[in-house]
Parts: sequence; C-alpha cells; structure tokens
Amino acid sequence: MADNNNNKYNMKNPSVKWILQELKEMQSNPSHDFMSLPLEENIFEWQFAIRGPNDTEFEGGIYHGRIQLPSEYPFKPPSFMLLTPNGRFETQTKICLSISNHHPEHWQPSWSVRTAQTALIAFMPTNPNGALGSLDYKKEERCALAVKSREAAPKFGSPDRQKLIDEIHEYMMSKAPPVPQPDSPESSEPPPAATEQPCETPESPAKTNTEIIENEEQQQEGQHEVPSNENPETEGSRVSLSEQVAHVTPPATMNAPSPAPPMVVQQHQPMAQKPADDRLFTWAAVGLALAIAVLLLKKFMKASGHGAVFMGES
Repeated sequence: MADNNNNKYNMKNPSVKWILQELKEMQSNPSHDFMSLPLEENIFEWQFAIRGPNDTEFEGGIYHGRIQLPSEYPFKPPSFMLLTPNGRFETQTKICLSISNHHPEHWQPSWSVRTAQTALIAFMPTNPNGALGSLDYKKEERCALAVKSREAAPKFGSPDRQKLIDEIHEYMMSKAPPVPQPDSPESSEPPPAATEQPCETPESPAKTNTEIIENEEQQQEGQHEVPSNENPETEGSRVSLSEQVAHVTPPATMNAPSPAPPMVVQQHQPMAQKPADDRLFTWAAVGLALAIAVLLLKKFMKASGHGAVFMGES
C-alpha cells in the first residue's frame, strides 16, 4: 500500500513522507495488540483497532477507533475517537488524553501512531477522573461490552471505510485470545476429573489392603464380619483405615505380599510347645497311677494277712 501511495500523494510534503514511513514500519513489524491503516482517499485519517489490556475488565475486547492526523504532523498531536462501546471512553467523541490534540504541550514529535495506540491501551484501565469523553462503567458492564465487541465491527462511514474497518476486525480476531470468564465460585473450583483423580488413585489399594486385614482378623479372632462392598464408606473412615494400612505395609512394599501380623506369631508360639507339655502331663499321670496302685496293693495284702508273711520273709 505504501508503494502505491508514493505515486498518489505529494512526496514533497514532509508530513506525507513521515506518515508513509510510519505505515511501512508498522506493516513490516505488525503487532497483535493493535492494527491501523490509513484511508485510501485520505492518508491523514486512519482506522485502527486495539486489543483490551490483559488482566483487566477489557481483556479480550476489540475496540475500533479513528485517528485524525494534523497537516503539521508529527509536530502537532493527532486526535482520537472510539467507535466501539467500551465503558471507558465515549463513542464518536474526541477523547482527552495527554497524547491527543487536547494537550499539545505534552506531545513529542518523536512519537508516532504506534506510540499513540500503545498509550491508548495503557489508558484503558486508568481512572477517568471526569476527563472529557471518559466514562466510568462498572467492571461487570465493561466485561460484557468486551465480549460483545468481538461479535462484529462497528458500522461507521462510507462503504470503503467500512471495508477497511472489517478488514482490521478480521485481523484482530485472528490474533485475539478468548475472553476470560468472570470470576465465580464454580469457576474457582478445580475440574471434576482433577478433583476425583487424586482420591481414586490411593483409594483402590487402600481399600484392598483394608479388606485383607479385616479378613485375617476375622479368621484369627472370629469376632469381625467382612464388610460388604455395597456399604458406602465415609471419607473419614477411609482416611483412618489408610493410616492403619500404612503402619502395617510401608508404601514402598504396597505391591509385595504382606507379612503376617505380630498377633499371628504370638498365637502360634504356644502351639509349638504343646506336644512337649502333653508328654510331660502323660508321664506324671502314669506315675501317679502307679503310686496309687502300689498303695492299694499293700493295703489289700495287709488286710488279707498275706502282708505279714510277706513282711516276715523279707
């Protein structure tokens, strides 16, 4: 476009040369935050669109506007007008900024259309302080306008101007990120899959080990019943059982066979000594029976008179 305009505009005019140089620079180094192009029939009038600044209520919005450059540009400042409702600046009204023609004392000839658009983006979330052409909408209203600004480009001016506005809007939409959703209690919660996943991963082995331990206790003591899988477990009971399992089976050996609980070893120790105790009891009983038999025999012999003969012969 810049090459075509070289033959159309008066290249002896320093302002024209300056503007065409700025256009060439912006086309060679485009930005995702803004886009601006001059009208074919008037190089001193530009159409532009800026993207709402991040982390503000304007984020994701696409705001169109119009820039008018003075004939003395760049030695005098341009004027700005917003065309897209935004809740910060009035539409189709020249806004009062330190970079606009409302404050020529602040303007620097070294500034450019690129500089002005960057400054306009920075001005969006600032306090209006009652400045000319400023609005002070609520945050929720500005967020709603940011979403609506993406639907279509504003309607303004002649068909040729509208074609340029639509072209700029299409480019900005291709580079614009999604509009962030308003904060809400539901959006602050983690996704369901993320919430359930940490709980499901440890729950399965913990529940399996718990059933194994309860089955072993049932076989050893005969006092506990195996819980049915149909009975729902509360979160508190799962935590408590998980702690018990952690004491019995360290996490590093969760998949290895669990060693027998200490109570099982203690129950088997008396059973290992039982055969020796039974033999000792049997010999004691036999000895006692022999002693009783001897006493009864002596008593019988004494009563029958055989005892005296036996005692005498001896």
